[in-house]
Amino acid sequence: MKVHTIGIIMNGVTGRMGTNQHLVRSILAIRQQGGVTLPNGDIIMPDPILVGRQEHKVKALAEKHGVTRWSTDLDACLADPANQVYFDSQTTVHRAESIKKAIAAGKDIYCEKPTDTSLEGSLELARLAKQAGVKNGVVQDKLFLPGLLKLKRLIDSGFFGKILSVRMEFGYWVFEGDWQPGQRPSWNYRKEDGGGIIVDMFAHWRYVLDNLFGNVKAISCLGMTHIPERVDEQGERYTATADDAAYATFLLEGDIVVQANSSWAVRVDRDDLLTIQVDGTEGSAVAGLRDCKVQHRVNTPKPVWNPDIENPFAFTEQWVDVPANQIFDNGFKVQWELFLKHLVIDTPFPWDLLEGAKGTQMSDLGLQSWKERQWVDVPDLKL
Repeated sequence: MKVHTIGIIMNGVTGRMGTNQHLVRSILAIRQQGGVTLPNGDIIMPDPILVGRQEHKVKALAEKHGVTRWSTDLDACLADPANQVYFDSQTTVHRAESIKKAIAAGKDIYCEKPTDTSLEGSLELARLAKQAGVKNGVVQDKLFLPGLLKLKRLIDSGFFGKILSVRMEFGYWVFEGDWQPGQRPSWNYRKEDGGGIIVDMFAHWRYVLDNLFGNVKAISCLGMTHIPERVDEQGERYTATADDAAYATFLLEGDIVVQANSSWAVRVDRDDLLTIQVDGTEGSAVAGLRDCKVQHRVNTPKPVWNPDIENPFAFTEQWVDVPANQIFDNGFKVQWELFLKHLVIDTPFPWDLLEGAKGTQMSDLGLQSWKERQWVDVPDLKL
């Protein structure tokens, strides 16, 4: 048995997502389980070094979780041949510059999305990585959620017949910060800092739609800034310059119509913060983050519109849960394991920087559609 030790520069993991999902529940969890086992019995063992701009934060994070390597000097980390991978979960406006440095240093790249604030920038990163011959990947975590994996199982089985439409509802009320602190950092609501729900969420919707239902061909989008003023982490009021809600329609190949509402100004009256309803000729399903329920054609009730009587149907009781039939691991961790295997034994990893650029393209086109108040076609992307 051989142990393949992979040094990983983890930049920007002092933030909530970087700490919880990437450091604790992915890399440290992989180390605690004894690494990633390869088919021949070899082990891949990630060896993280935490990097951040603020010494007190990165040092405290490392000490809390027993990580021996940490630094505030990214250039020194990139110069160290023991570090093979550069991972980035900084805010979007800082990401591209650091990834370019890492590519120039010959590091393999794994990063959060959006990969840049513009399509041109995201495509440049994909081109640079290809020219340098470094392996690269982008986090596309929602593909590995239990609810979406169950939904994918239904699609692959032909359960739906011909898929007709998809309806996606995402969001929750993010407090304004005055009488309760907001659940999201204030930069999310400043366009100049890379904020906005279109930039944040359309990258997710692109890979979910492309991978589950079919390539996105056109988009119509209306963005809104429903809450014009918020209070930041220092208690100071500021003007929200970015969109906090987006109402979009996507047209997919096969004429599948997708309606997607994304909002940080909505109160939740549904089973989960994200629900995806799929309707087909033979059946329907509603998936959340972890659960999925179905209603087949033969079990579909026959309601008749009659507002003069009480509704005789208990609609929500007429659906059947899709069983798990397996143990679902953390989605971020699952994709990390796949990327590590890709590095060592070159197993397929289709979610690269070009796929990340498609997410940025979707955000750009959503903003364009909103500005022009019209449908916008989605052209194919090539390097």
